[in-house]
Amino acid sequence: MIQIAVLGYGTVGSGVVEVINTNHESINKKAGEEINIKYVLDLKEFPGDPVQEKIVHDYEIIANDPEVRIIVEVMGGIEPAYTFVKRALESGKSVCTSNKELVAKHGVELLEIAKRNNINFLFEASCGGGIPIIRPLNSSLTADEIDEITGILNGTTNYILTKMATDGSSFEEVLKDAQEKGYAERNPEADVEGYDACRKIAILSSLAFGRHVDFEDIYTEGITKITAEDIKYAKVLGASIKLLATSRKVGDQFYAMVCPVMIDSSNPLYSVNNVFNAIFVHGNVLGDAMFYGSGAGKLPTASAVVADVVDAAKHLNRNIMMNWSSKKLHLIDISQVRQRYFVRMKGSLTGDFDNKVEAVFGHVDVVGVPSISNEFGFITEEMTEQEYHEKASQLDGIIHMIRARLG
Repeated sequence: MIQIAVLGYGTVGSGVVEVINTNHESINKKAGEEINIKYVLDLKEFPGDPVQEKIVHDYEIIANDPEVRIIVEVMGGIEPAYTFVKRALESGKSVCTSNKELVAKHGVELLEIAKRNNINFLFEASCGGGIPIIRPLNSSLTADEIDEITGILNGTTNYILTKMATDGSSFEEVLKDAQEKGYAERNPEADVEGYDACRKIAILSSLAFGRHVDFEDIYTEGITKITAEDIKYAKVLGASIKLLATSRKVGDQFYAMVCPVMIDSSNPLYSVNNVFNAIFVHGNVLGDAMFYGSGAGKLPTASAVVADVVDAAKHLNRNIMMNWSSKKLHLIDISQVRQRYFVRMKGSLTGDFDNKVEAVFGHVDVVGVPSISNEFGFITEEMTEQEYHEKASQLDGIIHMIRARLG
């Protein structure tokens, strides 16, 4: 019997307990040995819940029990999760976590400790909830050289943008709706400002490219500036606006960014709506592949955590190699990234304003929305971010810019 401890009995922690109890026979069969939850660490009591008999409030009980071989960390945040996980690994206990903040900030260090002690630090649930992506990157796709990962990695923002597109509502209205439905936190900053997606793309990029990508180096822009008017322009263009997290190799250089992007039906992520997530991967041998599913939620995330528990149980005294070096990957500045841009501008299509635009930007595709007066939009040709800003500074009346990947 393999004894495990679960740190945190919130949404994901209770899901882990439920998944193990519900599917215990198949899980034990796949692990090759019975898996038993010996402790659940939480500050609260849970009277009436069968888990109460396993509840402990002091981490030292778990840390000092040699029977506990695997620890599941689903507390979230950096502390005390980092301290608990580091101590567990140093004492020879494998750790499985869904904590993207922890993995993005301390993943390299924790992986090295696990390797040194011939145990495992696993984090399948940290990037796509129930979507299997870490394991494919670390094993199934190792024959490929990955040159791009682009994903819708945050269900909250995807729900908000989908709802804005279908209802014509404002960002503020849909955010309130998302909070009432439980899709958004009371403080939604990590989601709507793009920080959550940033940490996830940093983890995926580190595994895909084999060198450490620091999330603090990634250009990050959220969806708080997206308006109902932006959505109307996108509809006229047959496009949708998504918060995309992208890392890409161009020649011998790499860049990573998180920002709203206007995409059309030629993009495989175009039809990913509501709280669903999807991750597009391109390899030089494989070509295109996409991973799609529930990116969050109690049971999908818990399912991915328990899959790691099974993997850790099958490799109790053997480290599963991770392609994540401590050597830092240098990212080029966002100013050097080439793409197209959708721009909203004050003025009239019937006047000479569009001619002034072409005098600065060269050929553009102009678009108007009948219900929006005194402004128009246009799509630029591909150029670097620096070139865009230099050109934009020559024009008065620009309202808003959204990066575009159309056609």
